[in-house]
Amino acid sequence: MSEWVYEVIRQGGYMGIMLLMALENIIPPIPSELIMGLGGIAVARGDMQFWPLLGWGTLGATLGNYVLFLIADRLGYERLRPVIERWGRWLTLEWHDVEKAGHFLRRHGHWVVFLMRFMPMFRTVISIPAGLAHMSHMRFLLFTAAGAAIWNVLLILGGQWLGHTLSQAEQWLGYATLAVAAITVVFYVWRVVNWKRRPR
Repeated sequence: MSEWVYEVIRQGGYMGIMLLMALENIIPPIPSELIMGLGGIAVARGDMQFWPLLGWGTLGATLGNYVLFLIADRLGYERLRPVIERWGRWLTLEWHDVEKAGHFLRRHGHWVVFLMRFMPMFRTVISIPAGLAHMSHMRFLLFTAAGAAIWNVLLILGGQWLGHTLSQAEQWLGYATLAVAAITVVFYVWRVVNWKRRPR
């Protein structure tokens, strides 16, 4: 898969990177580690340039997160509550958790949004409670973009290193991405299996 994605990235250019990064945050088809990592390999091979790749990739990540933020901001807590009550086990949370997160985000939300950009399992999900807490749109965009930019720099540099070091860099990056995805799935299944509703 990684070889195919590399060709899509190379052919689609920076606009393709932006689109993939936006979709990764809305309907995660391909993780950003693979997208920007392959972009870094493309930089190492002279198919792309570092700064345009960073700029378009960060723009895509920010826009994708902003879509989720807007949906949650318009939806509001009360419309979300029946969903949480019904599907809490599969979402592995309760309404109490949502209220607690909302209270915390109203006080420290911008820093949470920034720090979560470095956590593969949570960086997209954080946009939803941020929207439900009605965080300032400008603050959300600024801290999301800042966190995404730093994360993307690390991914691009890692991809560059792979591109200079390994002849089959795409394949190795693909294996690493699959490993991260597998760990994420195992963690989710563990959460579902061990989830218990809090006594009322």
